[in-house]
Parts: sequence; C-alpha cells; structure tokens
Amino acid sequence: ASAAAAVAGGAERLELCGGLVEGGLTPSTGMVATVRERANAGLYVLIRPRGGDFLYHEDEVMVMLADIDLAMRLGADGVVIGALRADGTVDAEITERMIDAARPMAVTFHRAFDLSREPAEALDALIALGVERVLTSGQAATAEAGTSVIRAMVERSAGKIAILAGGGINEGNAARIVKETGVGEIHVRGS
Repeated sequence: ASAAAAVAGGAERLELCGGLVEGGLTPSTGMVATVRERANAGLYVLIRPRGGDFLYHEDEVMVMLADIDLAMRLGADGVVIGALRADGTVDAEITERMIDAARPMAVTFHRAFDLSREPAEALDALIALGVERVLTSGQAATAEAGTSVIRAMVERSAGKIAILAGGGINEGNAARIVKETGVGEIHVRGS
C-alpha cells in the first residue's frame, strides 16, 4: 500500500526495506517480488543483513552478495548498500565486491555515510568506486539540521555522484532543504 501511494504521489524510485525498528534491513523476497509486480517505478532494494554498525564479517558479506543476486533476479533496478571500516572510512573492498555483484543495476550508498569520519573523504571514495548516489542527512540527525554539509557535498560532487538528501524530510521542509542544499533528489519515508 505504501509503495502504491508513493507512486501515485509522483515517486520515481522506491527504496524497499524491512525491519525499520532496526534502522532498515533487507526485505523479504516475497515483498520484493510483490512490489516489483505492482509498482511502476524504479525499485531499489536495501541490502543490510542486521541492525547495528556497518562493519561486516565475511559471512555477512556472503549473505549480502546473495541478497544482491536475489534482488537482481527479482527485477530490482538497483540496490542500496553501505559498509564502513572500524576507523570510520568507507570499506572500499567490501563496497566494490557488492558493486561488482550488483551490475548492471544502479548502486546507492546508504546513510552509513553519515557515520563516516570525514564526509569529503567518504564522498571521494564513493565517486572513485562508481557509486551512482549517496543518501545522507549531512551527518546530522535530520537533513534539515545537516543542510550545510549536504550543500558542501553537492558542490564537491560536481555532478559525479547524486546527493540524495534524506532524514526527516516532509512536505513542510522539503522545498527549503532542496533550495538550501541544491540537491536534485530527496528521500522521504513512506510510512
């Protein structure tokens, strides 16, 4: 129902996830298949095996690679991924493995970005890896609070990667956030 409402409201892309209590987890294959069948919009599937941090062990990487394969087979247009190292940098090795598994689907790096130690460094790493977009609240609790960081990221990206502002965006603040940051895309929750 939320997916249909989002499409009816003009959404061009849906990010499908389960386990919102845990901060978002990989949705079931049944959910992905049903939404793909019913929704006429780009479908991106969150790939996250558990709640908590974004530091992954090899067993968890294997689960994520299998989930990426299933998302592709179910007709997803893209995946939403994120992996960090203990020092707060993007885990380029794991991220690259997931990107390679996902192609030709598009890849978004999720709000793990907001836990990275330095946004400019993380953004440069994601550009080098070929990620299409990054979802961020500007390393703040909400995109509204993180507008200055988001704006700096839009400027730094120079069109090489899309900056997708998300976190607490609603009809009351969306236009202001877009104007203040220069983002071309926003992420709103379908609940």
